[in-house]
Amino acid sequence: MTARLTSRPDGPARLRGLLASGGTIVAPGAFDPLAARLVEEAGFPAVYMTGFGTSAALLGRPDVGLLTMTEMADNARRIAGCVDIPVIADADTGYGNPVNVIRTVGAFEAAGVAGIHIEDQVAPKRCGHMEGKQVIAPREMAQKVRAAVEARSDPDFVIIARTDARAVEGLGSALDRAGLYREAGADVLFIEALLSDEEVAQAAAAFPGVPLLFNWAEGGKTPPVGLDRLAALGYRIVIFPIGTLLAATAAMRGILAEIARAGTPAAALPGLPTFTEFTDFIGLPEVRRAEQRYAAD
Repeated sequence: MTARLTSRPDGPARLRGLLASGGTIVAPGAFDPLAARLVEEAGFPAVYMTGFGTSAALLGRPDVGLLTMTEMADNARRIAGCVDIPVIADADTGYGNPVNVIRTVGAFEAAGVAGIHIEDQVAPKRCGHMEGKQVIAPREMAQKVRAAVEARSDPDFVIIARTDARAVEGLGSALDRAGLYREAGADVLFIEALLSDEEVAQAAAAFPGVPLLFNWAEGGKTPPVGLDRLAALGYRIVIFPIGTLLAATAAMRGILAEIARAGTPAAALPGLPTFTEFTDFIGLPEVRRAEQRYAAD
């Protein structure tokens, strides 16, 4: 893997190419650049910058709208700058009205991501699998989608419209809203927090030929659905937003418990990467080569 300091400018085109390929894009979640590099190392074609994970990593707090647009875009920039695969980023509600959405699109494009999703929740938003959500009027959200589409400087930059209306107004309203957002120009539709396999199938049937995103939220309200079935139904992007976050939490708890028990982490070290393996993974050999190349005579 080549260490990167800036994002590749062709991310949107490559994400468009993946969408046009006919396959289903699997994009595990990353909450920071290290997690993103691990996603890339594992061979996935894209990575998803999770808002839930970003809030947990940057603030140690839940995903309830505490982060600002610039904080989210900065994390997206760091993630996009260290991987070669396209990055899909959570842009929450777009951080305001259509004028704010215009700025949001510009910030995330400048960050180097390939696409974003914006949602129709009332601000401050909350994780789509929490209780107590509220949604704005559908026409208001449609205008935000239209503003996002018209604001992008790269026509390949992917705009994903998310509706959280299933929990508030029911499935029928969520599907109606998704149709309205598609008419406003959304490239991909994201119907959040479906409650059954039947609803997952209904949502797909309502939009034949339209790219759909499925949120495989680990432990969330939507039941587990196999990847083969999602692909057969026509879902084109599947995100696994918090698996890496939960796994990292469990692993850190484990080694901290060992230090608390034994006074050192020695017994846990055989199951961990060595110091050299880890520094190689995060790009130290590339840094050494650059130091040698540009060393003063």
